[in-house]
Order: sequence, then C-alpha cells, then structure tokens
Amino acid sequence: MQLITNNIKLYTVFSLFGVIMFWSCGEDYVPKPKAQLRLEYPNAKYVDADLKLPFTFDKNLLAKNIILKELEAPTESYGVNLEYPALKGTIFLTYKAINKDEKNLRDFLRDAQKFTLEHTKKADEIPAYPYENKERKVYGMLSEVKGNVASPAQFYVTDSINHFLTGSLYFYAKPNYDSILPAANYLQKDIKRIMETVTWK
Repeated sequence: MQLITNNIKLYTVFSLFGVIMFWSCGEDYVPKPKAQLRLEYPNAKYVDADLKLPFTFDKNLLAKNIILKELEAPTESYGVNLEYPALKGTIFLTYKAINKDEKNLRDFLRDAQKFTLEHTKKADEIPAYPYENKERKVYGMLSEVKGNVASPAQFYVTDSINHFLTGSLYFYAKPNYDSILPAANYLQKDIKRIMETVTWK
C-alpha cells in the first residue's frame, strides 16, 4: 500500500513537471527592452536677445538665466551664458573683436577648431556643418560631437572683418550620450537659431 502511495506521489510530481515543461516551451523567452525615458520639451519661442553687445541674436525663452560678463583680453571680448535649468545645460558664448592690425582672425579660427578636435579622443563621430549667409555677412561652422563627451556641440561664426563669436553646449551632469541626447538635440536647434539670426552691430 505504501509503495502505491509513493508511486502516486511520484507520478503526480512528474506529471506537474511535464505540464510545466510543456507550457514553458510554447513561447521563446524575449527579454523586455530597456525602458527609455520620454522627455518632451515645449515648442521653442524665440525673442531678440538685445544685450547691448556688438552683436544680437534670437534666444529661446526657455533660457531663463543670462549671465553677461566682460572678458579680459587683448581685444574687446564678452562672455554670455544662456542657462537652461529645465534641461540642466548651458550654452556658453564668447565674443571677440577682430583686430585688423594683428590679423588675429586666423588665431581665433585655429583655437575654435582645436577646441572641437580635443574631443576626438572620446567622440564616436564629429560631423561638421558649414554655415554661410552672405547677406548678413555671417560665415561659420557647427560641429556635432557624438559620444560621451563634455560638450556635444560647438560652433563659431564671423564676418571675417570685425567680429568673431564662438559657442559650446555643456550639461551639468556626467556625460552619458544616450541620456542627454534628447536635450542635446533640442539645444542644438537653439544653437542653429543663434547662428541663423546673429546680426553684427
């Protein structure tokens, strides 16, 4: 009798095991994809940033804080920080007057390009986009730096005679390309708007 009871228990265990195996083999296991944080930013609203400088441009109203400072340099120089608290980023602008006697435009161009090239060690790719507006006398370059880098975008514009403006985008957090990409893409549109609306005074 004990043997029959043991056989029934053993049969029940194997039957349950067989049912579980049958049902588990019905579908291949597919791991869930990692959830991506969906970040939505408001549509950009631009206004003229009249900062009483040798140039003006359109700025996004999302740039809540504007820090303006006069820089110590051999030529007339200014720094403008456009801070975006909601995106935890800042666009840093640096303006330098071109000294005709010293022909310093070449130095400014070299420094701007050198700054971008310093990111090649960590960058996956650095596509560059030339910009030209003959009517407003604005010529420059936008560089998008892809990868885990400190600054995912830099640019410069100049009229080649009197004015030279550089800009770079930084975030407050440790660089992680995937996590900052939505904010970086949003702010790169602001950078393009700055380039497209720069007017020299």
